[in-house]
Amino acid sequence: MANQDSFSSRATLKSGSESYEIFRLDALQAGYDVARLPYSLKVLLENMLRNEDGEAVTHEDVENVARWVARDDPSQEIAFTPSRVLMQDFTGVPAVVDLAAMRDAMADMGGDPSRINPLQPAELVIDHSIQVDEFATKLAFRHNVEFDYGRNRERYSFLRWGQSAFDDFSVVPPNTGICHQVNLEYLARVVATRDGQAFPDTLVGTDSHTTMVNGLGVLGWGVGGIEAEAAMLGQPMSMLIPQVLGFELTGELPEGATATDLVLTVTEKLRERGVVGKFVEFYGAGLA
Repeated sequence: MANQDSFSSRATLKSGSESYEIFRLDALQAGYDVARLPYSLKVLLENMLRNEDGEAVTHEDVENVARWVARDDPSQEIAFTPSRVLMQDFTGVPAVVDLAAMRDAMADMGGDPSRINPLQPAELVIDHSIQVDEFATKLAFRHNVEFDYGRNRERYSFLRWGQSAFDDFSVVPPNTGICHQVNLEYLARVVATRDGQAFPDTLVGTDSHTTMVNGLGVLGWGVGGIEAEAAMLGQPMSMLIPQVLGFELTGELPEGATATDLVLTVTEKLRERGVVGKFVEFYGAGLA
């Protein structure tokens, strides 16, 4: 359905010779003081404005995000539409099989199978099934690649077919890197452009480490395979407007302390406070 733009937030952003449609948060500033919102909720608010259709996302849904109160327990439900889906090979292959089965069903009904495609861009990184058969030798990498392709030739051929057959579906080949490293370094858009619009990059991924991409300011988190497949097929994700916890970092790491030490300490402190189902935003001089 067409965007209702009930807050009159639609605007045009010019970048060089290109122009993009955007949805401005400051259109709500006078009535809701949205400048006070944490960064992650500003991303959610833009998502609501851009996808307001009167059904999945209503005027009231946008208002509920704009009126967010930090200390309120989550109770307001919204429909979040991630701009893309990240999958790894264990959970991603069944999703591609489902798409192929839908095409077969469409053909059996006399329809056009090519109309079955992801409605949100999906990227599958082959990394979880990689095994190490040889190590500590000069030719270990080459031999491991040969073993891997021999072991998974049929599966890889199917994924290669899927990449060529489906629109908005890409496969990152094996031995390229861990999916979250690849997501950070190559796949993350930060600002996505599509169909004449520019908007914050967001995603869901089939792995708990998907949140690594948040370090780039890209809002994303891990979900199950069925949820990811639903998002890939354009289904908005139902969620409660979350509480947001601020975590201030000051000073610097002492000599001998590693990034792992810092992460484990942060995790320990979050567990002490029972932080579950919340967004966490880091700030402070210690981030510099």
